[in-house]
Amino acid sequence: MASVQNDSNRGISESDSDSETKPLLLGSPVRQDTSNMYEKEKDAAAVEVAENGGTVPSKPKGKITGQRLFVVASILVTELCERLTYYSVVANMVLFCTSELGYTSEQASVVTLVFSGTVYLIPVIGGYVADSLAGKYNTILGSGLIYVLGLFLLPASAVDYRKWFGGEEDLSIDARKGYFFSGLVLVAIGTGGIKANVGPFGAQQVDDLGADAVQSFFNWFYWFINAGAVVAYSGVAYVQQEVGFDFGFLIPLISMIIALIIFMVAKAKYKHTPTGGSILTSSFNVCCQSINGCNNPSWKHAQQEHGGSYSKEMVEGVKAVLRVLPVFLLVIIYWAVYSQMSTSLFLQSERMNISVGDAKLPAAMLNIFNTLIILILIPIMDRIVYPLLARYGKSPTHLQRIGIGMILAALAMLYAGMMEIIRKNDIRDNGYITQSLSKDEFNASHLSMFAQIPEFAFIGSSEVFASISGLEFAYTQAPQFMQGLIMGLFLMTSGLGSYVASLIVAIVGAWRKDDASDWFPKEPNNGHLEYLLFLLAALTFINLFIFVIVARWYKYKKPDFEQERDIPVDPENVHVYENGTYQDNEKKSWPPEYSETSKL
Repeated sequence: MASVQNDSNRGISESDSDSETKPLLLGSPVRQDTSNMYEKEKDAAAVEVAENGGTVPSKPKGKITGQRLFVVASILVTELCERLTYYSVVANMVLFCTSELGYTSEQASVVTLVFSGTVYLIPVIGGYVADSLAGKYNTILGSGLIYVLGLFLLPASAVDYRKWFGGEEDLSIDARKGYFFSGLVLVAIGTGGIKANVGPFGAQQVDDLGADAVQSFFNWFYWFINAGAVVAYSGVAYVQQEVGFDFGFLIPLISMIIALIIFMVAKAKYKHTPTGGSILTSSFNVCCQSINGCNNPSWKHAQQEHGGSYSKEMVEGVKAVLRVLPVFLLVIIYWAVYSQMSTSLFLQSERMNISVGDAKLPAAMLNIFNTLIILILIPIMDRIVYPLLARYGKSPTHLQRIGIGMILAALAMLYAGMMEIIRKNDIRDNGYITQSLSKDEFNASHLSMFAQIPEFAFIGSSEVFASISGLEFAYTQAPQFMQGLIMGLFLMTSGLGSYVASLIVAIVGAWRKDDASDWFPKEPNNGHLEYLLFLLAALTFINLFIFVIVARWYKYKKPDFEQERDIPVDPENVHVYENGTYQDNEKKSWPPEYSETSKL
């Protein structure tokens, strides 16, 4: 909202620009001096509107057309195929490392965590390249081509060369490891470059429709991500476990090629934003000029009007990035919990009964219940819960939703720890069954793997709140020219979470005396994996306590696409009802979406 000004040249005040304020904005830009609003006090509710920014939203600037729907659909389907590809690579990575490459369970888990962590660190570089050099479209396309090169190497690491090509010699284990890890490096670079930019690029296509369109895009964007995951964790994981990793790694290669074709089809219809200079370098220089050689450090020292080298917009952009860093740092533990689905929870699944009648299900299939709860919850939250809460002026802020996600993640670890105790007690009391997955055999509990469903459902529910809201928070809190960078920083928290998880595994293993006392044992039937899961739950609750403190003091920056559509309002023509709804004389209402602070 445009703030009440003390003079006509002042512009938007810092307090207003930093706050997540007032109604959902849907209009086109019309800026005027609103200082005279304080003189009109005939209606107390109208004065309240003036004191809180003096504006309400106008009609949307853009329109929903067939071309726009085609563009958005192209991006969403591209993301579906890319995520199907990525999750097909990681779904059975632990199993591939143990059965094909000869690693222990602990080593295989570390490989998975390091790969997952690296995948989410690359987006920082991908965001920098898109913002400063190549643009989002070119960065996504170039990263996709690198991605495909890496995917060619993964089947090469799994193929039985005697069966496929004849001859008497097969590939050595060391050669398979070389192909596999070379492929993973290229896949990490490719998916990292795509991930930093495809979300903001899609939101960029609809941001002139208003904040509700952006929120809806991110909700459906996440829906398509998990639709791809369902296919990967069911069909592709089954092929890898029961048919072979050679065919199982060919499927993601084909999927990624399809993704690139779909993405390029809509090239001429995408909306693009121009690139700038080096955002990272400029941001660093802004910080240096603000403090260097100054007895009284101030952001003003970096601004051109005060002798600095940078515009006010650039300085405000750097401040926006620094302001969100404490929030981002406190999301890292959440991602450490999330990473357990592909490591400790997968190891637990291998040692539970995977049979249904005479059929064997892939152990990775339990991830489907993570994605199913997301696919179910997203439409419910997007179309029913959030609009209903907004109608009564109770819309949860981004940080409130992230906090709810942290609670659900902690509950997942508590349940998983209790299930591990129950599973081992069943083996002790009733004996075990022997089951084979790929080329490995496991002593498993009689308990069905479906007893783990609540673990994955809790984590899936947490994603609807923590991950989607985090993406939206990152997008809305950055100026447009820094969206790639700040989105990359948010995605980096996921990578750091995987690294933190691997570090925790290393720390708890440092005092290992034998396998029976280890918190991440080579054979989970013999150790105390439940202690690690309970530790992660405790760390999440401690982290949540700190997060609440930070969230209460965070002041939101109003998104650029909302500031552009503010219009001044005559207080005499506006009424504010008790539920917080604004209404003008034309009987058009807008529920308030933002508040001065998150009030978490």
